[in-house]
Amino acid sequence: MNRLRRVWNTTKKVIRYIYESIKTLFTKRYFVTVSFNSVYGDSDDRTFIAKKIIVQKEKHLKFRDEENKVVEYRSSGGLNFIIEDYEYKYGTRKTK
Repeated sequence: MNRLRRVWNTTKKVIRYIYESIKTLFTKRYFVTVSFNSVYGDSDDRTFIAKKIIVQKEKHLKFRDEENKVVEYRSSGGLNFIIEDYEYKYGTRKTK
Protein backbone atom coordinates (compact mmCIF):
# COMPACT_ATOMS: atom_id res chain seq x y z
CA MET A 1 0.00 0.00 0.00
CA ASN A 2 2.82 2.41 0.83
CA ARG A 3 4.54 1.64 -2.45
CA LEU A 4 1.36 2.41 -4.38
CA ARG A 5 0.99 5.71 -2.50
CA ARG A 6 4.61 6.70 -3.32
CA VAL A 7 4.11 5.85 -6.99
CA TRP A 8 0.89 7.88 -7.09
CA ASN A 9 2.53 10.91 -5.40
CA THR A 10 5.46 10.79 -7.81
CA THR A 11 3.09 10.54 -10.77
CA LYS A 12 1.14 13.59 -9.53
CA LYS A 13 4.36 15.60 -9.18
CA VAL A 14 5.49 14.71 -12.71
CA ILE A 15 2.10 15.56 -14.23
CA ARG A 16 2.03 18.87 -12.31
CA TYR A 17 5.55 19.75 -13.50
CA ILE A 18 4.64 19.01 -17.15
CA TYR A 19 1.42 21.05 -16.86
CA GLU A 20 3.18 24.05 -15.30
CA SER A 21 6.00 23.89 -17.86
CA ILE A 22 3.53 23.98 -20.76
CA LYS A 23 1.53 26.76 -19.09
CA THR A 24 4.62 28.99 -18.76
CA LEU A 25 5.03 28.93 -22.54
CA PHE A 26 1.81 30.94 -22.88
CA THR A 27 2.05 33.30 -19.90
CA LYS A 28 4.06 36.48 -19.78
CA ARG A 29 5.83 37.73 -16.66
CA TYR A 30 7.50 41.08 -16.03
CA PHE A 31 10.49 42.04 -13.90
CA VAL A 32 9.58 45.36 -12.24
CA THR A 33 12.14 47.59 -10.51
CA VAL A 34 10.82 50.58 -8.56
CA SER A 35 13.24 53.22 -7.29
CA PHE A 36 12.23 55.92 -4.85
CA ASN A 37 14.92 58.29 -6.13
CA SER A 38 16.42 58.80 -9.58
CA VAL A 39 19.38 56.45 -8.97
CA TYR A 40 18.91 52.73 -9.65
CA GLY A 41 20.89 50.17 -7.69
CA ASP A 42 20.52 51.85 -4.29
CA SER A 43 19.30 50.18 -1.16
CA ASP A 44 15.87 51.78 -1.61
CA ASP A 45 15.05 49.90 -4.83
CA ARG A 46 12.30 47.27 -4.76
CA THR A 47 12.10 44.46 -7.31
CA PHE A 48 9.08 42.33 -8.15
CA ILE A 49 8.06 39.65 -10.61
CA ALA A 50 4.66 40.68 -11.93
CA LYS A 51 2.02 38.55 -13.60
CA LYS A 52 0.01 41.46 -14.96
CA ILE A 53 0.51 45.21 -15.27
CA ILE A 54 -2.82 46.83 -14.40
CA VAL A 55 -1.97 50.57 -14.60
CA GLN A 56 1.20 52.06 -16.02
CA LYS A 57 1.29 55.85 -16.06
CA GLU A 58 3.89 58.48 -15.28
CA LYS A 59 2.68 58.99 -11.70
CA HIS A 60 0.90 55.69 -11.03
CA LEU A 61 1.99 52.04 -11.25
CA LYS A 62 -0.26 49.13 -10.29
CA PHE A 63 0.42 45.44 -10.95
CA ARG A 64 -0.30 41.93 -9.66
CA ASP A 65 2.71 40.02 -8.31
CA GLU A 66 3.42 36.27 -8.17
CA GLU A 67 1.41 35.78 -4.97
CA ASN A 68 -1.63 37.46 -6.63
CA LYS A 69 -1.27 40.52 -4.41
CA VAL A 70 -2.02 43.90 -5.96
CA VAL A 71 0.96 46.25 -5.56
CA GLU A 72 0.35 49.94 -6.14
CA TYR A 73 2.76 52.90 -6.17
CA ARG A 74 1.69 56.53 -6.56
CA SER A 75 3.76 59.68 -6.57
CA SER A 76 2.89 63.31 -7.18
CA GLY A 77 6.34 64.04 -8.61
CA GLY A 78 6.54 61.03 -10.94
CA LEU A 79 7.74 57.49 -10.43
CA ASN A 80 11.05 55.91 -11.36
CA PHE A 81 10.43 52.36 -12.53
CA ILE A 82 11.72 49.88 -15.10
CA ILE A 83 9.58 47.09 -16.54
CA GLU A 84 11.36 44.26 -18.35
CA ASP A 85 10.19 40.98 -19.85
CA TYR A 86 10.99 38.06 -17.59
CA GLU A 87 11.71 34.53 -18.76
CA TYR A 88 9.95 32.38 -16.21
CA LYS A 89 10.54 28.66 -15.82
CA TYR A 90 8.41 26.60 -13.48
CA GLY A 91 10.26 25.54 -10.37
CA THR A 92 12.87 28.31 -10.46
CA ARG A 93 12.78 31.83 -9.12
CA LYS A 94 15.75 33.67 -10.46
CA THR A 95 16.28 37.37 -9.85
CA LYS A 96 18.38 39.62 -11.96
